Amino acid sequence: MISVHSGDWDALGRPAKAIRTTVFVYEQAVSPQEEWDDMDAQCLHFVAYDRASNAIGTARLLPDGHIGRMAVLNAFRGLGVGRMLLSAAIAAGRDAGHRRLHLNAQLSALPFYERQGFTAHGEVFDEAGIDHKAMTLVL
Repeated sequence: MISVHSGDWDALGRPAKAIRTTVFVYEQAVSPQEEWDDMDAQCLHFVAYDRASNAIGTARLLPDGHIGRMAVLNAFRGLGVGRMLLSAAIAAGRDAGHRRLHLNAQLSALPFYERQGFTAHGEVFDEAGIDHKAMTLVL
């Protein structure tokens, strides 16, 4: 059983930071300077926990309706954790009154986001040394 909790950086920053460090900094070689920004304090964060209360995935919703920093620990990929995190972020965006949600998807993740209703647009661009494409979901 997996549960998703939402909260501010004070409440969820520690587990979110640990997951993002593992996935982005260590696995994907994103520099810490690019990973950490001043937006975390302004975002609504989501952390997924397994049945033993271990933090296994995270995402954030920015005040402007962008979803970002979505990451799931390798051992838990393919189990629906990302879908649960994204669903929680979409519901929070809808509750906040956003009419559209946006994200920058790594090219390898485009099919995942398309299955959740996002549409890719624009050109491929580099973000933190990884090819991305902008995507939008109309609510």
